[in-house]
Amino acid sequence: MVRNKFYVTTPIYYPNDIPHIGHAYTTLAADVLARWNRLLGREVFFLTGTDEHGKKIEKAAVEKEKSPKEFVDELILKFKEAWEKLNVNYDKFIRTTDKEHEEVVKEILQKVYDAGDIYLGDYEGYYCTGCEAYYTEKDLIQEKGKNLCPIHKKEVELLKEKSYFFKLSKYANLLLEFYEKNPDFILPKKKRVEIINRVKEGLKDLSISRTSFDWGIRLPFDKEHICYVWFDALFNYYSATQENSKKKYWPAEVHLIGKDIIWFHTVYWPAFLMSAGIELPKKVFAHGWWTFDKEKISKSRGKVINVDELISIAGVDSARYFLMRETPFGDDGDFSEKALIDRHNNELADKLGNLVSRVAGLIEKNGIEKKSGVFVLKFEKIAKVKELFDGFEFDKVLNEIFEFIDKCNEYIQGKKPWETGDKKVLYEVADAIKTITILLWPFIPETCEKIAKQFNFEIDYKEIEKPLKIGKIKKGEILFKKL
Repeated sequence: MVRNKFYVTTPIYYPNDIPHIGHAYTTLAADVLARWNRLLGREVFFLTGTDEHGKKIEKAAVEKEKSPKEFVDELILKFKEAWEKLNVNYDKFIRTTDKEHEEVVKEILQKVYDAGDIYLGDYEGYYCTGCEAYYTEKDLIQEKGKNLCPIHKKEVELLKEKSYFFKLSKYANLLLEFYEKNPDFILPKKKRVEIINRVKEGLKDLSISRTSFDWGIRLPFDKEHICYVWFDALFNYYSATQENSKKKYWPAEVHLIGKDIIWFHTVYWPAFLMSAGIELPKKVFAHGWWTFDKEKISKSRGKVINVDELISIAGVDSARYFLMRETPFGDDGDFSEKALIDRHNNELADKLGNLVSRVAGLIEKNGIEKKSGVFVLKFEKIAKVKELFDGFEFDKVLNEIFEFIDKCNEYIQGKKPWETGDKKVLYEVADAIKTITILLWPFIPETCEKIAKQFNFEIDYKEIEKPLKIGKIKKGEILFKKL
């Protein structure tokens, strides 16, 4: 049965410090998608949350002289506050310490074990606590006789211990068949090629338990072992839908992730689901990294812009706009305060803000008169925006909308209604402002709600192609003050 639903997730974040621009980027992209699909009338479920188990959290808690639970409880509030400040409208915030989640993970572990896909063995290999990931020697960076993690550039551990293994090798051909039948499962396309080539090289069975730390879910079939954090964490997407009212949302339409965790989400995750007999998600989209001074934003390397700092530059909507506009979703981008201010001034203030202020002021002075025809361009832009949203091309969506804003500014400049007093021209542009506002709402909701109130329309996709209803329109506050 085809349902008119849309389930989008962010990764669940490690709460080992306050959220920064990297967390904000993925979460805002999910919020934009969720809002867009709500506009289209779909039933939306937007999930975010925190990954609270594992050695990394245990170690961070010990350094702060707290229990792991006390440590994460305090930081969870920071994440929720950050998403509230950024006007992120999620439906559920999941924590891997939630009892309901832990029970689902135990049930699946037992099911996979009973199916013969988990066995006891000896593990010896390199492990990065920062990534909570295993690496082969060829993956590592060799520097001054040390083996360094390719992500954190910190020395990895050589671990030797008894461990339970998941038969990942068994699923290599099944995964390749799945990728072939579902070419949009791994996005962007260039990432798909990388993953397929790596899987074709062969897969080794995966160690999925530890005895060297205590902070995690104990295996139901051997209480001496703690579940590997990725087996625990990945199932958050599924466990969040196991309440009766949420079951209709599985499988997810898209998991949004950073490119550093694509292997876990496109190899481990589908293999785990295949083993458990659970339907696979539709898409995994791996976006690029934001860099700062050309280096990956990372607390461990002293390169961080936190959410409060981001908002303080030009406000919430300007921050939201900048992150979605500055770089194609899927590519890396380099953060610059100057670039954010330039977009705030040149696009949001000069183009959008000026159009709204100018038209509202002219209508207040001259009045408005309905015209039977409207900009034909409006219908072209609506169709193009829908197409680009389907491809997660947020920067191009915004480019199309701002091209329409430019056309409106050119049109009103050419028609000179301040000289002619032409009320029908003002109606045409006011109607275009309605369309622009509804299309922009997923990106800058607070500003768009102000415009909608000023021009007397509702932010509702069903209204987008209808002509604007005439009501009292007055010049309002400045939407974006120049910086």
